[in-house]
Amino acid sequence: MNRAERLHALSDSLRRSGSRGRSAEGLAAEFEVSVRTIKRDLAALERSGEAVWSRPGPGGGYGMITGTTLPPITLSPAQAVALLTAVSAATDAPYVDSESAGVRKILDVLDPVTKARAVMLAERVWVNHAPPAPRTVRSALEEAMTSQRVVRIEYLAKDGSKTNRDVEPVLFASANDQWHLVGWCRLRDAMRWFTVSRIERASVTTLPCSGHGVDEVGEPPTTARAVHGSGR
Repeated sequence: MNRAERLHALSDSLRRSGSRGRSAEGLAAEFEVSVRTIKRDLAALERSGEAVWSRPGPGGGYGMITGTTLPPITLSPAQAVALLTAVSAATDAPYVDSESAGVRKILDVLDPVTKARAVMLAERVWVNHAPPAPRTVRSALEEAMTSQRVVRIEYLAKDGSKTNRDVEPVLFASANDQWHLVGWCRLRDAMRWFTVSRIERASVTTLPCSGHGVDEVGEPPTTARAVHGSGR
């Protein structure tokens, strides 16, 4: 996840910790960054107006002052579990870290009775999935797509060969139970589909995309559809 996403997730983690708080070391391990980076992030949250508290010494740590959370949200237990199931079943999906943080934020402000019923119902839903691509790879692809900048990838082909390519991200597509990055490959000078699980390394460059659009990918399968926030 990029820094903005990490700050949102860090804020949520502090809220969930309640009066117990969290140590800088524990937060660093959770977000896979250094303690120094976490402390910079905590300072950034304070500067942005977040009600962060700190407690020095042994057993100390950081937390969020209560009373700064969202108001109660009305969801049925089934709706809450539907959100949990969607996130749990899509560990390789684009922006899943942000999705998980958003779902946790919603669940944290459910009324206690609904939350307890949702937890009981969630225990009756099992999800089996393959290990997701490394977080560093997914974060780079997401950032490149969002900012529309060229992403440099190391790609492992089915025959075992590896290539380094500069790709202009156009869309994410799910097909045959796998996620793909579809983009303009500057090495091949053509639109290409890259299976995300085969991307071993990825880094966002400073180069802007040249404007290749979704229409150049071709017609989607009849069973495919875009993700719409309106629920269409």
